[in-house]
Amino acid sequence: MKVLRDLLDQAAPLFERGGKLERLYPAYEAADTFLYTPGEVTRGASHVRDSLDLKRMMITVVVALIPCIFMAMWNTGYQANLAMESLGLTSAGGWRGVVIDALEIGYNPGNIFANLFHGALYFVPVFLVCNIVGGHIEALFSIIRRHEINEGFLVTGMLFPLTLPPTIPLWQVAIGIAFGVVIGKEIFGGTGKNFLNPALTARAFLYFAYPAEITGDKIWVAVDGYSYATPLGMVPAEADGMAALTQQMTLWDAFLGTIPGSMGETSFLACAIGAVILIGSKIGSWRIMASMTLSTVFFGWLMTFVESDTNNMFAMNPLWHLFV
Repeated sequence: MKVLRDLLDQAAPLFERGGKLERLYPAYEAADTFLYTPGEVTRGASHVRDSLDLKRMMITVVVALIPCIFMAMWNTGYQANLAMESLGLTSAGGWRGVVIDALEIGYNPGNIFANLFHGALYFVPVFLVCNIVGGHIEALFSIIRRHEINEGFLVTGMLFPLTLPPTIPLWQVAIGIAFGVVIGKEIFGGTGKNFLNPALTARAFLYFAYPAEITGDKIWVAVDGYSYATPLGMVPAEADGMAALTQQMTLWDAFLGTIPGSMGETSFLACAIGAVILIGSKIGSWRIMASMTLSTVFFGWLMTFVESDTNNMFAMNPLWHLFV
């Protein structure tokens, strides 16, 4: 790290005002602050009113997302291995099957590592494409506008993959994140000036632009030809919808997240752990989280008094509204 520090110091004049690479200063500044801030401190007395800056805030949010990322990989692999076991398949298709077979990891749904590894082969490529494409777009806008490259994209680059099904084509991931960063953020001026969430803007774009790869029953489990609906997909507008749901999963399954769905959104528990981290670090507001949680449960319970087969499907337990 000291060698890299010396190289950055020697290169600094090239990127500063008047240097040959002046326009690339945001890229230099991003590398310098990411690697060494807050290691650099003032020599004299400084007046710090708040130790929280944008870097610390975004890194804390990234840490809070780790439980969801873990569940995204484990549950994706678990659902795939479970489906393969039910179909009697002994090897996954494509390059993922080649890797798993070569390493002799296997497809046992009861093996935590086998599930994690299989799921990682779906999640990690989506994550990398998202960050490479979106990160370069954000860096390009920063260089053109001559403002800092901040850590905000680290959060976007984690949130967007968590909202996607495991079978999403990587080229759609690239188009989606490009749309989210440009239309949802940069055209409004960048971090702090956008009123749209870039990750959700990208998700909404894919939903309307490529509905076949973002909706339906065949995209949630990463096994070719395997059809399995999400919990809400199991509840059609008929009286036995809730019965069909409860026959295939329990409320505990929904709480833990061992159900099909977007890679990082199935586990209420993982989301709750992230919420505790955000509240404990005072990044998130417990009042906002509590009000959203309580209102979901309350209105879910309230609607059960309406005489309707559709509403009464959730009358057994309003927590279904919260967990699915």
